[in-house]
Amino acid sequence: MRRYGPAVLLLLTGAAILRISLFSELYLRYVQPALRPYLVVSGCVLVVLGAIAAVTGVVRRREGAQDEGHEDAGCHDHGHSPRIAWLLTLPALALLLFPPPALGSYSAEREAERRAEQGVGTFPALPAGDPVELTLDEFGSRALYDSGRSLSGRTVRLTGFVTRDDDGTWYVTRLLIACCAADASTSKVEIQGEVAPPVEAWVSVTGTWRPKGGLGAEAAWPPVLDAVAVRRVAEPANPYEKR
Repeated sequence: MRRYGPAVLLLLTGAAILRISLFSELYLRYVQPALRPYLVVSGCVLVVLGAIAAVTGVVRRREGAQDEGHEDAGCHDHGHSPRIAWLLTLPALALLLFPPPALGSYSAEREAERRAEQGVGTFPALPAGDPVELTLDEFGSRALYDSGRSLSGRTVRLTGFVTRDDDGTWYVTRLLIACCAADASTSKVEIQGEVAPPVEAWVSVTGTWRPKGGLGAEAAWPPVLDAVAVRRVAEPANPYEKR
């Protein structure tokens, strides 16, 4: 069976990639939507290569069985992949059968409070009507850097998962990615005025911005929302915001 190891590994990996990218939206836990076509193509290529490797292995085995001069072929089987190589199938099986969840509160809490340097300036006006739906990144940018104070007097709605400090302060949090989950960074907003739901729960929070600190100052982070309503929601298909 060792001669079929590469074929099995290729087939499992290709099937796993196709499962999360072609037959579901699980790939959104790991990469941006724009990368879906590349994943589908990669999965198809791996499946085709695995099938070719399997067929080639069967043909070679039959040819070997018909060759009377290779009765001791079993003595030279060391040229095939060692048995330990089969361990490489475990990650492919895990992805195929038990896809890992999206990054959550653990990743957010481990993220240092590092934010890209942005200049203070005037932001475009918010859309008319309240509440206005904002991403956490946009809310944070306006709260910290908007000299026009466009959030003042507006009711906003933010969606994310719950994280909490040891002192009980809680946040609605979202992870931002530029390409894939490996480059994730954290965006969060402190929530005041409502009881915290369970950690990791996805919520939609409606409220008004509470100014604190000076524009661009470290004291202004994280921004604060005085909540008037907190509603539990289902985790979205794409749990990340684009950075």
